[in-house]
Parts: sequence; C-alpha cells; structure tokens
Amino acid sequence: MSATPEYGTPPNNDRDNHNDRGQEAEVVDLAAARARNAAPDTRPDNQADTRPDNSPDTEADIDPDTDEAIEGTIVPAGTGPGTELVDSPEAQKRPGWSLAGMRDAERRPIVPSWVRSRAEFGSNAAWAAGLAGHTVAYHGVRVPKYGARIAVRAPRGAARLVGVYSRWWFDMEGEPVRQSIVRAAVSRPDEARTYERLSAQRDRRVRWRSMVSAMVAGLCLAVLIAALILPAWIVWTTLALAVLALGIYGAPADRPLLDTAVVRTTVTPLTSDQVVEALGRLRIVGIDKALREGDTGRGWFAAPIVRENGTGWRADITLPPGVLASEVVAKREELAAALARPLGCVWPEVNADIHPGRLVLFVADRDMSKSRQAAWPLLKSGRVDLFKPVVIGTDPRGQVVSLTLMFASMIIGSIPRMGKTFTLRLVLLAACLDPRAKVLAFDLKGTGDLSTTEPVAHRYRAGDEDEDIAYGLAAMRELRTELRRRTKVIRDLPRDICPENKVTPDLADRKSLGLEPIVCGVDECQVWFEHAQYGAEFEEICTDLVKRGPAAGITLILATQRPDAKSIPTGISANAVLRFCLKVMGWRENDMVLGDSMHAAGIAATMFSRRDRGIGYLAGEGDDPTITRTHYIDGPAAEQIITRARAMREKAGTLTGYALGQNLNTEAIRRDTLLDDIAAVLPESAPNAWSEVVAERLVELRPDVYPQLTKEQLTAALKPYGVVTRQVWGTDTETGEGANRRGLKRPDILRAITKRDASK
Repeated sequence: MSATPEYGTPPNNDRDNHNDRGQEAEVVDLAAARARNAAPDTRPDNQADTRPDNSPDTEADIDPDTDEAIEGTIVPAGTGPGTELVDSPEAQKRPGWSLAGMRDAERRPIVPSWVRSRAEFGSNAAWAAGLAGHTVAYHGVRVPKYGARIAVRAPRGAARLVGVYSRWWFDMEGEPVRQSIVRAAVSRPDEARTYERLSAQRDRRVRWRSMVSAMVAGLCLAVLIAALILPAWIVWTTLALAVLALGIYGAPADRPLLDTAVVRTTVTPLTSDQVVEALGRLRIVGIDKALREGDTGRGWFAAPIVRENGTGWRADITLPPGVLASEVVAKREELAAALARPLGCVWPEVNADIHPGRLVLFVADRDMSKSRQAAWPLLKSGRVDLFKPVVIGTDPRGQVVSLTLMFASMIIGSIPRMGKTFTLRLVLLAACLDPRAKVLAFDLKGTGDLSTTEPVAHRYRAGDEDEDIAYGLAAMRELRTELRRRTKVIRDLPRDICPENKVTPDLADRKSLGLEPIVCGVDECQVWFEHAQYGAEFEEICTDLVKRGPAAGITLILATQRPDAKSIPTGISANAVLRFCLKVMGWRENDMVLGDSMHAAGIAATMFSRRDRGIGYLAGEGDDPTITRTHYIDGPAAEQIITRARAMREKAGTLTGYALGQNLNTEAIRRDTLLDDIAAVLPESAPNAWSEVVAERLVELRPDVYPQLTKEQLTAALKPYGVVTRQVWGTDTETGEGANRRGLKRPDILRAITKRDASK
C-alpha cells in the first residue's frame, strides 16, 4: 500500500497523489483531522466516521463490486459487516452505564461510618456537647461585658435609626437624581418638565410617608400611656429588648457584639493541579514520562477530590501505567514538601483492592501527631467485653480504630521511643476492664512501665534478672498447662454447648468451666527468646500458645524494639494475626512485624517520622492495614483506670494470683534441677531410655515442676545445655517388642552437669 500524506514523507510525484484507476486520492490535513477526532461525534451511529486519523495499523477500503482494496482510502484493519472497532465510540462506552459495570462499581455508604459506629458516634456527640458547653460558658461569663457594649452602642443605634427613617420620610434617596436634572436644565430647557414630574412624585411620597409617621407617632404615644398601666416587668423587658436591638443595630461593622469562643484555622483546599504538580516533583520515571508527553494529569483522578469526615481532603488517583503507588508512599516526605503541607498531614496509601497503581492520598487539616485527639472512651467509665472490638485509637481521618483481642495473638514492634510499650499498656488496660479476664504482664525492660496493672494482674514481673526469668518461665509453664486443660475441657463439652470447639462468651461466663479470657503481655520479648539457658523453652511455649491459644481463649501479645528472627521466632511471627508496627528503619523489620512483602505492597512503617510517636500500621483487624494513632494514657490516668478495674473484679470475685498476694513457686527453676533430675531417673543400672520414658519419669518425680511434660518439650529444654537425643534401644512396655527410638544417655547428661557446674 502506498503511503498517504498523513503518514510518511510528503508526495513528490503524481503517482503518490493518484491511485491505479486514475482517481485522485484525498490529501488529509493532519491538524484538521486531529481536531475532528478531539471533537465529539454527534452524527448518527450509521453515519459515524470510524476512520482513525493517526493509526499505523490500517489497510485499504474494500470495493463492494470487486472485493479489492481501493488504494488511497485508509480504514482500520479488520473492518467489515458485524465488526466493532476496539477504539470506536461504541466499544469505548463507559462500563458504569452497563449492568455489569454497575455491579462491579463501588457503592459509597449511605450513612457515614461515624454514624454507624456507636463508639465513634458517642465520641463525636460528646465532643459536640463539650463544644456547645464551652461556647455557652464562654459567652455566659462575658454577659456583663456584652451588656456594657449594648448600653454604649444603643444611642448610636438610635441615631442611626432616626437618620435612616428621616431619609426615608423626606425621600432623600431621590435627591441626587433631582439635583442632576436641575443641573441639566441649564443647558437643556426641556429637562424642566422632568424635574417637575420628579418633584410632584417626591411630594406625593412625603405626604404618604408623613401619614405613616403620624400613625407611628400615635403608636409610640399609646405605648407610653400603656407603660403607665402595664406591670413593671413588661415595661422593663420591652425597654431591654429595645436597647438590645438598638445596640446591635449600632454596632460597628468591624467590631461584632460577641467575642469569638472558638478560633478555627483556615485550611487551603486541595486541588487536582496541586496534586499533579506535587507528583511531578517526586522524580518518579513513569510520572515524569507521562507529563513530558503532554499528559495534564486530569485523567488520573478516579473520583473528584472530596472532604472526608470533615478532617481533610481525599484524592483517589490512578497513576500512569507502570507506576506503583508504593513508590509515592516511599516518598511521603518529598510529597509533603511538594504540597507545602506539614508531614503529619500527608498520608498516601495503596489501594491494592483496585490495583497496585491506585493511590489514595489523604491530606489532613492538622498534623496527626500534634492534633488534639479525643479522649479514650473507656478513660472514665465503661467496661470491656474482650469478645467484641475495643477502641484503641484513631486513623488520620479522625475515625475510631478498634481491636478484637479474642481468637488472635498480637505482635508490636518499633524502634525505641516510638510508643511500643505505651501501646502494649493500653491493650492490657483494656483487658483489665473485662472483669472475667486474667491478665499477665511481664516488663522485661525493667522500668516498671506495666506496673499500673499490678492491682489486677494474675501474674506480674518487671526485670530481666535470674529470678525474674525464673518467674516468667514458671508462669509460662503454668499457662501451657492451663492451655492443655482447656483443650481437654473444650473437647469434652457437648456439641450443642460448644459447637465451634472454641471458647465463646457464654462459656467464658461459666466460672465452673474456668474458660475465662487470658491476656498475656510481654514487653521486650527478645530477652526471653535469646536467653542462653531457657530461650528454647520460652520459644517452644510461646509458639504453642500462639498456635493453639486463641481457640482456648488465650491471647499472647509480644512487643519488641528489635524486630528480627531472633526477637520474634518464625513460628510465632507466622501465626500471629494482629500486627502493630510503629516506625522501623528497614523493610526487613517492617515485614517481620506486618508480614511478608507488606513493604513492597506499600504498607511501609518506614515512612513514619520520629515525631509520629504512637502512630503505626495496624494489620489483621480489618481487610487492609490501617494507619492508627493509639490513645495516649499517662501514668495517673492508667492508675484511675486500674482502680476502677479492681473495683469491678472485687465485686465479681475474679481477683486471682498476684493481685491477691499469691506467690508463684520458682524454687525448682532457680535451682536448675533439670539435669540432676534426669540423671536421677537414668540410674547406672539402666543408663539409656527413650525420650518419652524419661518425660514420664520426670512427671512422676516432680509433678509440680514437670506437669504433663512431653518428649518434644524435654528435647527443647535440653538444647541450652548442648544435650541432643540419640538412637536408643528399648522395649515397649505395652507390646514387649524392642525398637530403636530417639532417647537420652546418662553419660551425655553427666557431661552436661560437669560443664554447667564448671561455668558457675
């Protein structure tokens, strides 16, 4: 096919401008063709011109008589009867107008979320009531001041009223017109008649208004006469209202009567031009390329920029093809600078439900880290049901964020001084407000940040000394024993009472079953897992609690300032449902807390700044991770909450353990008798035994120290001593048959004892 003037080089011979039949081909004006394409086509469908003006994939029209191509006429390839072009208006109709498109469309909630949430509605209602009370009190205190202002301004108001009425009475508003006619009559005598008509009109108005004034004067006289016979309170009330009206009327325009009770900060609206310009300054390759090619960015917005929850502006942006929204999230600081907004106001997020290139940009009116947060709803009143969501904070839009502790374990991670311990304490305070729950608190940092839970705690310890580690290990062994007891109770319950084989609110209320919620919080958990002697046993117990504990009503919460594989073992991090990650320094720490590939998906706690204390990503509660600012509870406020929690527990009779002064026996652990006890149950006459046999003998020897010990637990407990199991020949007591199984040998135990004693 020959090239047309629209494509390739201009024609330079007659052949280029004619086809084989001698017909002259049409030379298309490129600019005009593009203008036609840009303009909407208003012709009927059967007359629409579907020829593209700038398409390289074209072929000649088909002659209806010969079925041959007509050279010089360019049409899209593949056209013909029943063919619909991909780029045609018919194929490019918006999917929102079709039934399938409407089914896939996102429906905006009819009722705002803050109305549907009882906690959030109550918080907003309390805030509105507080604002109204503040405004009433503010102006109430200033009533004498306002009265003095009215008294001073009332004469001015009276003078202004008299002046306005006089101008109306004598038709002074028409005086400039009449004067202009008088001046014009000097040069134009015919204007004298116009002046006469205006003067007559003015006389009629004055006469009619004089009659009205006489009636007003009579009414005023009647009021004065009535004042002599009416009760004094009516007279004084009328006089006060008159003075009030005159005082308001006489107020200067620049000095209102009332002072300002609440000063609002004016915030510049967010516009699409600002957003596009800011994105263009991030030096992202795909965005730069699109803007260089002439893309204005207007088509990037999936919906208009709107106010959201009255706290900021939301923009839903579809980035140019190939650009990941996570790239913008990673440059949050640069984006805030480009928008000329405080860093704490700019919150970009990835909407992965649509696609990785969909960006949700929320620009708050106020810095999230500095704005005043509503008080915790449970600060002064209320109780908690751990089977239901508990409010722990707010998102950048000011909406409440809740957490459901039952049936899940939780990991909290961040760098130091970002609010990790305060978040753990907040969660434990919420658990304390459920009078059924047993709360265990272990402060391995040793600073006493969790000491406020002591009055209600079932187990409590602060510090990382040997006796503190022993206490923690004894408590965790006790908790593991409780887990086994609970699983047996749940397994033996009738199906109609326990249909889902897990603890329910009804079962938790039955004291006879002992299935009340248990919440165990450990701050700086890496101290346990990295302990040279008991680290393996701590890891084994905690992994078991994370895996099986939630169904039995046991919630384990681990907090660390060094999120890595040693601080949070893989078996724990892979099974914890709830995650809260405050600021971390790298993607590894981010994914260790929030889950694999979360940083690559744009859920990056690395974007938080040092000022964002108490702000992090909460994952596991809803479908998507949520930026959450936890409520800050200081020491005195925490003590008030615990006082209320203890009163509820005393009334319900649910105080146990440490709160009642009951000590936990740690003597056996602190004496380090495991190796000695194994040596005792492996006498010289029978120096070898299977691991399960050794475990049974230990249970018989010290049932209070080794309750329901298994061979796996025994193997884990021996790892710190360097003792490993070997193939041991033994005889099965039930079948009487001999077999090789993993077990322990007395010489290995004796060598471990010697090594232990030498290190002391």
